[in-house]
Formats: sequence, structure tokens, C-alpha cells
Amino acid sequence: MHMSDALVSPAVGLTMAAVSAAAVGLAVSGVKKDEISEKKVPVIGVAGAMVFAAQMINFAIPATGSSGHIGGGVLLAGLLGGFPAFLSVTAVLVIQCLFFADGGILALGCNVFNLGVIPCLLIYPLIFKPVLKRGVSNKNLSIASVAASVTALALGAFCVVLMTVISGISQLPFGIFTSLMIPVHIVIGLVEGVVTAAVLCFIFKMRPEIIESAQTGKRTDGIPLKKVIVTLLALTVLSAGALTLFASTKPDGLEWAIAKTAERSSEQPVSQMIAGEKDDPKAGGGISSAAANVQERTAILPDYAFANDTVKTTGTQTAGIIGAAVTFILAGAAGLVISRLKKSRKAVSDG
Repeated sequence: MHMSDALVSPAVGLTMAAVSAAAVGLAVSGVKKDEISEKKVPVIGVAGAMVFAAQMINFAIPATGSSGHIGGGVLLAGLLGGFPAFLSVTAVLVIQCLFFADGGILALGCNVFNLGVIPCLLIYPLIFKPVLKRGVSNKNLSIASVAASVTALALGAFCVVLMTVISGISQLPFGIFTSLMIPVHIVIGLVEGVVTAAVLCFIFKMRPEIIESAQTGKRTDGIPLKKVIVTLLALTVLSAGALTLFASTKPDGLEWAIAKTAERSSEQPVSQMIAGEKDDPKAGGGISSAAANVQERTAILPDYAFANDTVKTTGTQTAGIIGAAVTFILAGAAGLVISRLKKSRKAVSDG
């Protein structure tokens, strides 16, 4: 569900960038010191790396010809808490955009909102946490995971449609586009909910204090985290190094919905219905052209592949490993900096 710059006007892109930047500021100021303690920093880093790797594994959606991948926002929120999860998702999206040209730079604020703000800052506190207030158990974790994931994906899909239509640089009719985007992303949300529930229930069985701490914000200093970190690291390596080889090559839900919308609404090919098509991202000129130029310089493995690599397996594995490692470093470093800032401010206020 990563939006490209071809779908977003400068006005919408810059507005959503401002909204998402404000959300980052809110998360940094609102995160509790105990939610992002230095001992928890490795968990934040490796959880972000795991989501980066997991997002590369597209699974086919039967009877549609499309595919999907998990967003990871609900999973991270259930594991870390809403604010730390949002910061981790943001790190993932920035790395995907700059290093792998997955999602446009102009559309980065839109993607952070749809894949970060919605699941971590809206759906998590409104759906996930209320379910767990009845008690943290495997059953409630499963219900919360599925309900939150489906709602987050459906709402995110609707926002993609809304941002695309408001941008006005495509000829995709609102009604048809919506009728295709939401159902396919509900199915993706169901799969993500099952995956999220499986991971959280496994962690809950291993260290229930981790899940309980994410919901209450209580300290985790006395909780052994080594097994949790090793488990998440193993899932990351498995996803990035092996499971990516089996990822579906079918178009993702957004690409599929765009193509189907074009088929149903016009005889024009998709490339003529969308300004600034994928093979010419500079077609929009101005800000769009500048964003495309920046991305050309920063992307080390565009589309997670080496140049002229028709098989893509080597490039995909390399991208998965590099991206997961960079995400671990960036998310962990951000967590460490925020943790120390929170600690120093508390020391000043107490002193």
C-alpha cells in the first residue's frame, strides 16, 4: 500500500508530510521514559528490522490476481506500545523510500500516515488496547490483532483513495477505486491479523511481561529480554534471507486496484490514467521532479533488485539483509537518543 509520487500532488504530499512530521513530534514528546528505556532499545531495533523484512514477503490473494504484505504497525504497537511502534514504522518507511525507492519521497508523508499513524496512533488505542483491558490472554490478543489489523488496513486503503482523488492528477474514479481497494485490503488485513496474533501470542507465552508492559507502560528493567531479542532476530533473518525468495510476484493490492479501476472505467491503459507514470517519475515537473532526482541518488537497490537482474533473487535477499540491518541501526539509535533525552530531562526536573 505504499503510494508512489505518481499518485500524489505536491499540495497533498506536502500537507501530509507536515501532518506526519507533527505525529513524529507528538510521539517523541509523548513516549514514556519506561516505554523506551535503554534496555528496551535492542527490542525496538530488532522489531523494526523484523517488520522491514516481513514487508518484503508478498503473499498471493486467491481469485484476484493480486498480492499483499503485512504493514506491521499493529504488531509493533502490541509489542512496544503505540508511540515507540510509530517511530519504528516511520524508520522502516524512510529506509524503504530512500534506499529502495519503495514509495515516493513526495508521498512519504502519506505513507507514514497510512501505515504508521493509522495503526499505531489511532487503531491501537481505540481497538487493540480496549480489547486487552479485559485481560491479556491468547484469546484477547488474537481478537485484538485481527480486529485492529483489518480496521487499520481498510482505513488506510480508503485514505489512499482519498489522497489520490484529492490530488487530482489521476483519472481514477472514486467509487470504483474505493470498491476495489477496501475489499482486497480487508483480506490482507485478515492475513496480517493472523500473523500478528501468532507472533504476539508466542512472545506472550515466552515473556508475558513484554506484552503487558506495552499496554501499561510499566518498566521492563527486571525482565530478561535475551530470548525475545534472539527470537525476533531469528524471524528477521528467516524473512530477509529465505522467505523473500518465495514472495509472490503478483501486483500488490494498490497496483491491482489501479489496474482494475482503469479496466472498468476506461479503455485507456493505466499509464495514460496516471500522470507521472512509474517509468517516468519526473513527468510531473517541479517538486515531483526534484523528489525523483533525490530518490535516484539515494536508492542503492531500486525495487529491491540489482540493475539488469531479471531473476531478482540475489537482489531481493541482499536488499532484505541490508534494509533490516539499517532499520535495526536507525530504529535502535532513535530509541537510544530519545531514551537518554528523557532520562536527562527527568534528572534536570528532579534536580
